[in-house]
Amino acid sequence: MPVDALFKALADPTRLRMARLLATMELAVGELAQVLGQSQPRVSRHVGILCDVGLAERRREGSWVFLRGTGAAEEAGPIAAALDRVLAVAEAEEPAFAQSCADDRRKLAAIRSAREDAATQYFARHAGEWDELRALHSSDGEVEARLVEALSGHELGALLDIGTGTGRIAELFAGRAARVTALDKNLEMLRVARAKLQHLPTAQIEIVQGDFADLPFDAGSFDTVLLHQVLHFASDPAQALAEAARVTRPQGRIAIVDFAAHDREELRGRHQHARLGFSDRQMASLLRRSGFTASEPIALEGGELIVKVWIGQRKTTLNEQLDAISTPTPTPAQKTPS
Repeated sequence: MPVDALFKALADPTRLRMARLLATMELAVGELAQVLGQSQPRVSRHVGILCDVGLAERRREGSWVFLRGTGAAEEAGPIAAALDRVLAVAEAEEPAFAQSCADDRRKLAAIRSAREDAATQYFARHAGEWDELRALHSSDGEVEARLVEALSGHELGALLDIGTGTGRIAELFAGRAARVTALDKNLEMLRVARAKLQHLPTAQIEIVQGDFADLPFDAGSFDTVLLHQVLHFASDPAQALAEAARVTRPQGRIAIVDFAAHDREELRGRHQHARLGFSDRQMASLLRRSGFTASEPIALEGGELIVKVWIGQRKTTLNEQLDAISTPTPTPAQKTPS
C-alpha cells in the first residue's frame, strides 16, 4: 500500500478517532456508530477506507461485523505499528485530540454495559441447566487449578481456546500466554465471551467465530490448543482433534478437559452431549492418530462424573523433519536486521 494512501486515509478527524477506538477494543460497526454519534452507513464508509489501507480489519459474526485495529497486533506490519504509536503520541501531546479521544472512551462504557447486560440475561436463561451439570462433577476452581498446573513448566505462546463458551478459560490463561484466540461456533456464546473479555487489550485477545471441525486458521498457527468441556459435543472427535493438530506447531501442546466415560444417557438429550465421556484408552488412541504423544492423564474424582485432563505434545512429522534439515540456517550476514 503506498504511503500517500495511508496518510490520506488518516486525513479525516473521524477516521483518526476510529483508529484510536479500535486500538482500545474490538467493536461492531453499530457500536462504533453509537460512540461516534454518526449514521451506520457513514461509519461503514470510513471503515472501508481504513480497511483498504490495512489499518483495520473486519470479521463477520452472523449478521454483525466486528472491527479491530491492526497496529497493535502481533503480526502488524511496521508501518501500521508505527502509525499506531504516532496516534498514541498525538493523543498524549495534542489537547484537542486527547479530549476527543477521552470523550469517545467514556461512551464505550455504555457499550461495555450493554454487553454485560446481554451476558447476564443469557446466564439467567441457562443457569438451571449449568448448575445441574456442575453438581455432577468437581468444582470449576479445582478443575482450572489442575489444568493450569498441567500446563505449567512450558511457555504457552500463542494459545487457542476452542469452544471458548463464556470465555472463562481464555481469561484464565490471558496473563500466561503471549496471545489468546477464543473461538466458538455459537454467536450468543461469543457475545457472552466478548463481554467477559472486553477488559483485555485487543492485541492480547482475539474472539473468532468458527467450527472445531473446520478451524479458520493456517497450519501451525498456535503453540497451545485447549478444548475445555468441548469434545463431548463432537459427533466425530477424531476430526476435531485432527483439525486441532493441523493448527498446532510441532512440539506444541494440546490440553483436553472432559468427562471420563460414563453412563448418564440423559445428558444426550438434556445437554446435547454427543459422547458420554472418553476412556483413557480411547483418548490415547485419538491423540496418537492425530499426531500427539499423550502424557499420563489427570483425574479429578470430586463428583459423580469424573473429570479428566489429557495433555498431548504434537510430534514432528517426517516431512517437517526433512524440511528442517533441507533449510539452511542463515549466517549472520543473511539474517534480516531487526
